[in-house]
Amino acid sequence: MAKRDYYEVLGVSRQANTDEIKKAYRQLAMKYHPDRNEGNPEAEEKFKEASEAYSVLADAEKRRIYDQFGFDGLKGVGRGFTDASIFSDDIFADLGDLGDILGSLFGFGGRGGRGRGGRRGRDLGKDINITMEEAYNGVEKELEVKREISCPICDGSGSEPGRPIETCRQCGGSGKAHVSRGFITFASTCPVCNGAGRIIRYPCKKCSGRGRSYETRKLKVNLPAGVDAGNRLRMTGEGEGGYNGGRPGDLYININLEEDDHFKRDGNDLIYNLDITFAQAALGDEVKIDAFHGSEKIKIHPESQNGKIIRIKGKGFKNVSGWGKGDFLVILNVITPTRLTRKEKELFRELRKIEKQKEGDPDGADEKQLYQ
Repeated sequence: MAKRDYYEVLGVSRQANTDEIKKAYRQLAMKYHPDRNEGNPEAEEKFKEASEAYSVLADAEKRRIYDQFGFDGLKGVGRGFTDASIFSDDIFADLGDLGDILGSLFGFGGRGGRGRGGRRGRDLGKDINITMEEAYNGVEKELEVKREISCPICDGSGSEPGRPIETCRQCGGSGKAHVSRGFITFASTCPVCNGAGRIIRYPCKKCSGRGRSYETRKLKVNLPAGVDAGNRLRMTGEGEGGYNGGRPGDLYININLEEDDHFKRDGNDLIYNLDITFAQAALGDEVKIDAFHGSEKIKIHPESQNGKIIRIKGKGFKNVSGWGKGDFLVILNVITPTRLTRKEKELFRELRKIEKQKEGDPDGADEKQLYQ
């Protein structure tokens, strides 16, 4: 069965804000949650469909990709070289307070429960500046990333090695305090263990019982030829460390392209503005340009006009999302000479006389007055 549009699934418009999206999902989650619809596979499918739609539309970056590229964009097609999967392993980890509400209603934990099980680490972002030439040819960059990881001394437990960790007697290890009002049970964070479900009597000296520490990691990043400003590269597992055995988050590399004194970029085309003289434009010439792909001989045809574009096929940037390359475009810029010598002035006066004769004015103008 074909996927339905995520906005249609949640019943919201494409202009809906985050609160409207969250409200719509809350209603669908309450209605179709499997614990409320035992033995109803249709309700379970609708719940999964709504959860998937929410995980995309509630995230600004995922929503931007979906709006621009649709479902193919979320699979890594048509959005540069970012890896395919962008869905969280735990949809409810993305829901914040809503996840706690659903957890309290249906008994799958909330934050306290997730904290005791494996939970994925946070994603990180890092900017990289590259030159135009590096973008053309591809480049390997080294960067430093400071990230939070599980404490290597206590292995993330928060307790001194060899010291036991006690289960909280108040909540029985659930991390929740429950109060019943008739047939409705309300849940709140356990005040004794603060939702951890455990008591640490001997905190780790390295992390002070947090179970987390920081490290600075050096990474080598291979940026492919054709990468452009605004592209993102995902390095799987290089984000912050997971919690209680959960897998680490990912590192997203954001590409910034520095300006070049001589070259410009337009999509996958490489552009060079070539200054030429009146004589070169009129009579033609051959010049050599040192481009990113090597030395290129440019033939200027006689009677070339200012702004003429000389196109060299396949010498532009590589298409980082697929096959092919752009073109190398040389734009002719005819320069008016300055600081003329006496000889140059005489030659231009003579040229002007010829031009006047061509225009049907054999007598010409008073050249001395015109050029003084």
